[in-house]
Amino acid sequence: MPRISVFALILLLVLPLPASTETVDLGMMSRIRDEGLNRSQVMDHLFHLTDVIGPRLTASPQLKEATEWTRSQFADWGLANAHLEGFQFGRGWSFTACEVRMTSPRAFPLLALPKAWTPGTNGPIRGQVVQVEISSEEDLEKQRGKLGGKILLLDKAAEFDKLADAQYERNSREDLEKMSEFEFDADSEEGNWRAGALKRWKFRKAFNQFLEQEKILATVETSGRINGIVRVSGGGSWEPGESVGVPALVMAAEHYNQILRLLDNGKTVEMEVDVAARFHDDDLKSYNVVAEIPGTDKKDEIVMAGAHLDSWHGGTGATDNAAGSAVVMEAARILKALGVKPRRTIRFVLWTGEEQGLLGSVAYAKQHFATRPETTDPEQKALPERFREETWPLQLKPEHGKLAAYFNLDNGSGMVRGIYAETNAAVKPIFEAWLEPFHDLGATTVTLRATGGTDHVSLDRVGLPGFQFIQDDLDYFSRTHHTNLDTYDHLQPKDMKQASTIMAAFLYNAAMRPEPLPRKPLPQAPPAKKDSKDKKETAP
Repeated sequence: MPRISVFALILLLVLPLPASTETVDLGMMSRIRDEGLNRSQVMDHLFHLTDVIGPRLTASPQLKEATEWTRSQFADWGLANAHLEGFQFGRGWSFTACEVRMTSPRAFPLLALPKAWTPGTNGPIRGQVVQVEISSEEDLEKQRGKLGGKILLLDKAAEFDKLADAQYERNSREDLEKMSEFEFDADSEEGNWRAGALKRWKFRKAFNQFLEQEKILATVETSGRINGIVRVSGGGSWEPGESVGVPALVMAAEHYNQILRLLDNGKTVEMEVDVAARFHDDDLKSYNVVAEIPGTDKKDEIVMAGAHLDSWHGGTGATDNAAGSAVVMEAARILKALGVKPRRTIRFVLWTGEEQGLLGSVAYAKQHFATRPETTDPEQKALPERFREETWPLQLKPEHGKLAAYFNLDNGSGMVRGIYAETNAAVKPIFEAWLEPFHDLGATTVTLRATGGTDHVSLDRVGLPGFQFIQDDLDYFSRTHHTNLDTYDHLQPKDMKQASTIMAAFLYNAAMRPEPLPRKPLPQAPPAKKDSKDKKETAP
């Protein structure tokens, strides 16, 4: 993330921000409200993406269907240049059936789902269940030759006292006031997420190979949720030629614990697993969806809105993130229905590969906005690009100077309560003026805090003004995020209408204002760290 000096942050905290002189077209805001709240089609978009198409795992047939359908919708509404932009990804994957049951000491159906990019069983398989603890390559060697023909339980029992019951939450006025306060710890440093992700990737490769070589039948992990909620993501590998391991499942915590108690009490447990899954190798690319409302006198400048279209496969990807995708689509429909002639071109992008590491937005930023020098380190070159250390300086492309703003939505189906200004103090009074016509709809807060984990980060990292909206949590993080409950029923129609209306308004304001939004300084290379030897030599 871009760095900001301690002195600059202190100034942000102690000096009052100037009052905004931002002009807002209240007549247009009223028209956008009327179209967005009274003639909304956002739930129609959501129905098709979830109930008709279903889950949209990156590079899967369902995601390809979704990209074609959304591109067609944009074109049907009269948007220009509706097209797909591909980037290299890897193998697709899908599953059509999963049946798991305990067969001994008694017969009982078990609630479980397969992890993405792991193989099916090619018919029912049956084996004895054992629990093992494997977290390192040393553990693999200790277990070699001992587990062939077994079904492995990989986790300890889920501790229900540590897994709070699912909550449904909206931000209170106090929550929003606290969120508007900037938090800064001068002694803290951003964690090295790449090192952790790389370590997990390397171990997964070794683990997959071990499972295949040892002829393990299947693996089972416990869900990170309770009350029958199954939270599942990926395993195996989408990279062609890599080991995909063996059938891997995530099981409801209540059923997982039941099996463990039987084992702990000396009972022999057998299980039958039948998973129908397949890989798709016909096209190793994934595709972002792009469409535009052309600008007029400032048509070479771009305002963007985006959300990720891909999802995990346990539910139908409703709150994560058909919700954001439908809001972006509805914002486009609203502006076209009103016959808006924006000064700047408004570009709508539905990303893919977000769940695997913001891959679609990273590829788009690299293609259109900025690149980095090729690494000269042989060890870094041998790694997948997403795990390589950043190189400097940024190499900007002509389009970099033409992006006026990017707005992202990706935190479920809760209403918009405000926006993260991403430490950009200059945009705070501007966004406050834009939100004022929507205070009665609950959107009141602009915070200088930064938020991560979704596609605006890919643009912010290369020095572009990318922003994510603040939303009510609802049951997003407690129930639906990456789970089998992520379905249409957990969407909130009123919230979706409100979010679409505010998205359309922000796009209009950004496209019509005399100047692009102010930018932060370009990211710079972090200062070189002295190693421990240097520190010892210079210590008094």
